[in-house]
Order: sequence, then structure tokens, then C-alpha cells
Amino acid sequence: MNGVDTVGSEADLVARAVRDLVRRTRFPVAFGGLLTSGEVTVTAIVGNRTKSLEGLRVQPRRGLGGRALTELRPRMTQDYGASQQITHDYDGFVLGEGLRTLLAIPLVISGRPRGVLYAGAWEESPAEGVTTAPALQIADALTTELRIREEVERRLLAAASADSPTGMSAPAREHLRESFAELRSVASLIEDPALRERLAGVERRLLELAAPTRGSAEAARLSPRERDVLSSAALGRTNAQVADALGLRESTVKAYLGAAMAKLDAPTRHAAVSRARRDGLIP
Repeated sequence: MNGVDTVGSEADLVARAVRDLVRRTRFPVAFGGLLTSGEVTVTAIVGNRTKSLEGLRVQPRRGLGGRALTELRPRMTQDYGASQQITHDYDGFVLGEGLRTLLAIPLVISGRPRGVLYAGAWEESPAEGVTTAPALQIADALTTELRIREEVERRLLAAASADSPTGMSAPAREHLRESFAELRSVASLIEDPALRERLAGVERRLLELAAPTRGSAEAARLSPRERDVLSSAALGRTNAQVADALGLRESTVKAYLGAAMAKLDAPTRHAAVSRARRDGLIP
């Protein structure tokens, strides 16, 4: 990822996730940042009593966050100062804030670390699911957004460098369609309206990338699920494969596909896909 706007938007995502950690969990303090130049720079802090956490930079394998970053799994200690399972390179930051309980959740994309979110408390707190589960959900949502942003950026770069008259090579276009279908699948599982709206914005960017000149104003209005099914079918999947990808019954897929065909005035699924692409409804 590069560019000031992109970096800024990623920092905003981290800041929003840190605020959500304090709002949705019993941890009073949260902080986090993304991995750049081999270390995680903490860019967002909420709930702190002192300025001790400011300027914290975490390296892999060092401290609780560095261990989580290396092992690619959450790590938690209920007595940070006495823990013998971590190095204590960052005691000045953590103990300076007076934190005793600390949870570190790595942000992992395609098997590689992208950052760390922390949630902490000044007193010992029980590691119950009611405390950690929302934190893991917040980290998962942030990871999903970061992964999608990376994919969009990669497609934009591929389109800019492609030699085809349309500005995008055939392989790049096919990967774009796969990304869009995956995004539709992920979005269908998210209940948070605000997050769904942000993902919808990414969808619009993908569609603009696939078809800079949009279809006519009379383009059919497809429901979200009809678009999900069509975008998945556009990859050449059978109804059974579409059902498996979207977590639906095959009969339900057929119903959505039939409704989309009717709205698009298309006699076959292939014609429906072509019409949807022409109208800028799917890549």
C-alpha cells in the first residue's frame, strides 16, 4: 500500500477499532498500530491515564505484542509485570501506564502480520469469553477491511500497468471478479450497518475499476442477494458451488438466480451475467 491518502485511511481504521475496543469490551484502555518497516508503530490510544504509551514501537518476538505478531495468534497475560512468557523490552511503556492485564491481538492477512491491537486494564481482569470475544470480532472486522483495501489497491495498480485497450488485462479482470465475489460473500455475513456501508463503498470502487463508463440509467435493480449469486455465478460456478460459497441452499440459489434473470430479461444465467456486467452491476 502506498500514498498519503491510503495510509491515512488505514490509520483511521485502526483508530476506529481502538475506540470500539473500549466501547464494546470491559477493557478500559486500548491501543494499536500497523506493521511498517519491520515494527508496529502505535498510532491510536484510547482510555490512557498517562502519556507512557505514546511513541511505542513493537518489534516481532519482543514483548506480548511482538510474540502475538510472530505466533500469529492472540496472547494475553493477567499479570504483565510478573510474566515470564514474554520479554520485557516495553515495560517502561506498559507499566508506566500501570497496566496489569494486557491482551494483544495480531492482525493477520494471508498468513502475514499487518499489525497489533491491544486491550488492557490496570487491575487483574478475568479472561472470560464475554471480555475477549468482542475484541476478537473487532480485530477480525479490521483485518477484513485491510485485506479488501489491499486487494483493491493491487487491482488498481494492475489496471494502470495493463496493456489492453480497456486498461486491464484478462487475468487482472478475472482476479477482480474473484475479489468482488469474495467481497460480496464477506459482506453478506456482516451485521454491523456501518461496516456494511463501508464495504459497499469498496464495492463501488471495484465496479468503477471494472467499468469506468457505467451502464444506462435503466439498469435493473438487483437485491443484494441477487448480486451475490450473480457475482459468484460469473466465476463459472455451478449452483451447488455458489450455494457452498454463500452458505445458502441450492434451491435458494436457483430462486435468486431466477429472479435476477427475470429482472435482467435474460433467458439464461450466462446472459444474465453478461447483462449485469454491461449495466455495471458486477465486474
